[in-house]
Amino acid sequence: MKTSTRLATATLCALGIAATAFATEKVAKDYPNKPIRVVVPSPAGGPPDLVMRMLLPHFSQSMGQPLVLDNRAGAGGVVGSATVAKGTPDGYTWLVTTASHTNTPPFSKNVPFDPVKDFSHVSLIAQNFGQAFVVSTHSPAKSVQELIALAKTKPGKMNYASAGIGTASHIPAEVMKSMAGVDIVGVQYKGVPEGITDLIAGRMDLMFVGTQIALPLLQSNRLRVLALTGAKRWKGMPDVPTMQELGFKGYDLINWFGFWLPPGASPALLARLHAETVKALAAPEVLKQFDAQGLEAVGSTPENFVKFVTAQSKFMNELARKIDVGAK
Repeated sequence: MKTSTRLATATLCALGIAATAFATEKVAKDYPNKPIRVVVPSPAGGPPDLVMRMLLPHFSQSMGQPLVLDNRAGAGGVVGSATVAKGTPDGYTWLVTTASHTNTPPFSKNVPFDPVKDFSHVSLIAQNFGQAFVVSTHSPAKSVQELIALAKTKPGKMNYASAGIGTASHIPAEVMKSMAGVDIVGVQYKGVPEGITDLIAGRMDLMFVGTQIALPLLQSNRLRVLALTGAKRWKGMPDVPTMQELGFKGYDLINWFGFWLPPGASPALLARLHAETVKALAAPEVLKQFDAQGLEAVGSTPENFVKFVTAQSKFMNELARKIDVGAK
């Protein structure tokens, strides 16, 4: 899950200023004149919820209106995203979610939207350096190799937790299973926090979660991190190897966060909101928070973002066929 849309913050700021000047002429002069609803398809404390809460005060201050988070969890992000796909493209309903936006459709039968055609694309907000492959500190496995060896001794008896089919906690596990040739059963939760709770309690055997969630649990000795799913190590966990280092050739799966509107939004509105996104991402405290949690700010243009989402959708369809975990 790679992107070529990364740009330097300084360049993004310049683009944002120019876009704002253009958009202001075309968007209603009183926009926004009421609170904005931000649909986040995860429970409070889930990855997109945490990212949006970092950005919320900056958007609100700049736009002069409160932004109200609407946490609509369920079906790996499908429930919340589907409400936005049917919304009005007036700028008062936003969607902020993760890579599950493109990941879920190839892995699930009943997704009532097309991730490309049924949304207006604003910006790729950020991406991480990979998901953390974690187990409980009660687990006998001290490494990925030990966990795989354990799984081979009891096929179908171990479980992994995920936030739903197609999410960034589901796909890395299925790819790992396919490459390692092990039978580990997936258990789907409403969101990441619920899965983490059962993992810590020992009711689950493993999970793949964002570094921003894993790090404090690692530091408090409630989880053990075995590997990262990205192509390179992260400075926040310098001693944790990548899956590629452990022999999983080509294993490079990261999570990303995007911003959409309902379909049919005007180019001027998209330009205005892209500019607001760039401005929020450039805030020093946001960059500091992102860096501490293993996130890299992006802020791609709407044009580049739709290209990115299209490419990710194609990649995920191919991956679903390759690992034979098709629609369920």
